[in-house]
Amino acid sequence: MLQQDYKIAVLSRGYKRKSNGFIIANKNVTAEIIGDEPFQYYLKFSKIIVCVDADRANGIQQLEALENPPDIILLDDAFQHRKVNGGFNILLTSYHNLYVDDSMLPTGNLRENKSGAKRAQIIIVTKCPPNLSDSEQFEMTKRLKPTSKQSVFFTTIEYDNELKGTSNLNLCDLENTEILLVTGIANPTPLMQYLTGRKIKFKHLKYPDHYHFKEKDITKINSEFRLLKSKNKIVLTTEKDYVRIFADLQSLQYISIQTKFVHNKTSFDKLIKNYVE
Repeated sequence: MLQQDYKIAVLSRGYKRKSNGFIIANKNVTAEIIGDEPFQYYLKFSKIIVCVDADRANGIQQLEALENPPDIILLDDAFQHRKVNGGFNILLTSYHNLYVDDSMLPTGNLRENKSGAKRAQIIIVTKCPPNLSDSEQFEMTKRLKPTSKQSVFFTTIEYDNELKGTSNLNLCDLENTEILLVTGIANPTPLMQYLTGRKIKFKHLKYPDHYHFKEKDITKINSEFRLLKSKNKIVLTTEKDYVRIFADLQSLQYISIQTKFVHNKTSFDKLIKNYVE
């Protein structure tokens, strides 16, 4: 939304990367060097600066010291990074696991008391059913108890029909195709449910989130792929996993997702643009 009018930098921690310190992505980096999600940003958005630093304050200082510094720095997953006072905070909470129903570590998944949500200007309920009704949105907003200065939005995941990778395929063409599904994400269930709903049959190899695929894993995937008896067969993975394993497998395709607002995307855009301007 902003990259046409502003110089943008995305600063991430680079979770599970095999490097240290401040790194700006360039043609020589890999998912292992900067992390899978930053590497995905780098491949997908050619006009922006992508960089990593566990110390976000240092990362910001490094970006500001560039000869041509960015106008806007987007911090990925930095709500609790108290060395940095974000000018505009967007808090995401999953439809199936709202932060108001959760508790702090170690009994729950929250990194701080739920009252900390008041620092956010926008709260987004993610992974909602695409047909979420106005009444459901109203009731869920009441449960979140936003302040008068907070706006609540609802988004859903939309899968792309066009697969990408070693060749371009459409999901509609996969009825008679054997699929080996390989995932290394936190929750592959929505993808599995989506494929099942499309009557697409698959065998699933599940790995942990942000998993670094080793040579023995690639050997196993190739072995399982050879066991598929059909002439029409592919290995299917997510876009985030693809950036970690694409160089090592044949017939590898990935499915992209997009975040779609259930309603009021224009209002969200306006809030962001007003702050930036």
